[in-house]
Amino acid sequence: MPTRATERRSAPADTEPPEASEPPASPYAFFHPRVVRVRRLSPSLVRVVLHCPELSGLVSGGGDQRFKLFLPRPGQTVPVLPETTDDQWYARWRAMDPRVRGVMRTYTVSGARPDEAELDVDFALHGDLGPASRWAQAARPGDRVSVLAPVATDNGGVDFRPPAGTDWMLLTGDETALPALASILAGLPAGTRVKALIEVAHPEDRLPLPTTADAEVTWLVRDPAAPDRTAGVLAALAATPFPAGTPYAWLAGEAACVRAQRRHLTGERGMPRGAITFSGYWRLGRTEDQLLDEAAAAAAGS
Repeated sequence: MPTRATERRSAPADTEPPEASEPPASPYAFFHPRVVRVRRLSPSLVRVVLHCPELSGLVSGGGDQRFKLFLPRPGQTVPVLPETTDDQWYARWRAMDPRVRGVMRTYTVSGARPDEAELDVDFALHGDLGPASRWAQAARPGDRVSVLAPVATDNGGVDFRPPAGTDWMLLTGDETALPALASILAGLPAGTRVKALIEVAHPEDRLPLPTTADAEVTWLVRDPAAPDRTAGVLAALAATPFPAGTPYAWLAGEAACVRAQRRHLTGERGMPRGAITFSGYWRLGRTEDQLLDEAAAAAAGS
């Protein structure tokens, strides 16, 4: 699965399912579900539940499994996508009129229930109210979307991969990373030692995170008046005592904040670069469309 600004291939939506003993031709496929339920989880989070019979084939390769969500533009009832769903879908989507083509965003699987053919998507509502936030707040049962989601566990859309021999884990993220953090913690073996720092906008965003891991979770409520968004997280990280043993760190959230944390860990804390997985889920002041344009321009100039 692509990172926040890269491409991944998909399988044709109309191909026959492979034999049980054969891997799928591609680890991804397009689905075209409808909204069945919407629930406000907290001031900053809205959960939208999607359903279509084909989602019974959706799988997850890990706690931070990514997928692509396509939303209709204002005035449309369904997202406009290329007619082809082969491995050229991304190039064809990029070639479409950006005022018409479906809005594409990257999300984490918040929950998947193949027996019910349902997929949960949790939307973080930023103050800028971009197209995804606006859509999520107005979503109603029956609304239609499209998703490019995994149909094989080995799909490249999972970053959380602690190496063998890891003694303890550091997890950090903001509200955009809460779905991944919740899934990661829920899936850890009992007794796994974890330090987690989670920054949110409101005290009510501190949601339950069930786990059998030996997890110490520190919630940080962001000061909206703070001139430096990274300062609070960095101060809390610097004050966090690290256990002895081999660490593994997973960092996600706003890109600049994630980079600052990585620099602190490799510098002041001496953590090996290879022991850190980091993902900029979003960038302050930039949309995913702008990041995709920048990535395309960089690729064209290389």
